[in-house]
Amino acid sequence: MLSLNPATRQKIVAECFGTFCLVFAGTGAIVINQVTGGTVTHPGVALTFGLVVMAMIYALGDVSGCHLNPAVTLALHVSGFLEKQLVFPYLMSQSVGALLASLTLRLLFPGNTDWGVTQPAGSLFQSLALECLLTLILMFTILAFAKNSGPANSLAGMVIGAVIALEALFAGPICGASMNPARSLAPALVGLDLRHLWIYVAGPISGAFLAVPLSNFIHGKAAPDQHSP
Repeated sequence: MLSLNPATRQKIVAECFGTFCLVFAGTGAIVINQVTGGTVTHPGVALTFGLVVMAMIYALGDVSGCHLNPAVTLALHVSGFLEKQLVFPYLMSQSVGALLASLTLRLLFPGNTDWGVTQPAGSLFQSLALECLLTLILMFTILAFAKNSGPANSLAGMVIGAVIALEALFAGPICGASMNPARSLAPALVGLDLRHLWIYVAGPISGAFLAVPLSNFIHGKAAPDQHSP
């Protein structure tokens, strides 16, 4: 990291901190809901995920693009919105930020058992298909804003946050509505429960990649903007 220029260091730290906030608040809501007997509620958890993403987009979007998600980073790279040399640093910083958040929650709530691990409630196929479709919708929305340089971009944080909350509201009880490999990887590692992690890696990444040709077909290709959400 010492060999990176200051602007790149800022982007990497922004992705690390933003992903930390996402996982700390989102999975923290799950943990606190468990230890307080359901006071946060499922809608509360869903809104927490949506609100923290919205806040981070407005706080960090002009620095790193506020990906906070390896699937989003990979799809934006394939779409031409992220330079190749930033892909690995972004993936690593997101993973580190998520892991630090889960370790923090383990320290704060040592009596908990899963720290927000995503697990299928239905069949494995249901969860895999849901994670793919949910991430496709999310990524399609992100690309719509990435390709729009007009005043509507000021709504990106609210709309993307709302999509995440919406998807978590209706699909969370079945698949966990992760849509983010880093969000699922960190609590799985901290909780030593990797049984179904592959679903939450393969599903979101495949969904994000599928969103790219769909977006190109509907919206066409656009000139890359490295600060797009």
